[in-house]
Amino acid sequence: MAALIDLNIAGRTYQVACREGEEENLRTAARLVDGKSREALAGLGTLSEARQFLFASLLLADQLIDKNPEAAAVAAPAAPDPALVERAEALANRLEMLAQQLESEAANP
Repeated sequence: MAALIDLNIAGRTYQVACREGEEENLRTAARLVDGKSREALAGLGTLSEARQFLFASLLLADQLIDKNPEAAAVAAPAAPDPALVERAEALANRLEMLAQQLESEAANP
């Protein structure tokens, strides 16, 4: 069963689902992200929410690498599933056709 909890990070509240019993671990992780997010904001000034989280994650990764250099050895990403690639390309082509039709209809009402 999933639990919903509110997390406060950089002055904003986020509702997040987690497995029953993992609430306190998630709250602890959120406090770490909040601290690094505020650290990024203090050091770099005004940041968009996305950039604030980006820098917070980079600060946390740097801290992790300092404590465990082996953590920096990241495995190469697995090759994408060819069937998924084909479906994504077909979907992209269909969306492109629809966009062209809409543009044509808008130009010639």
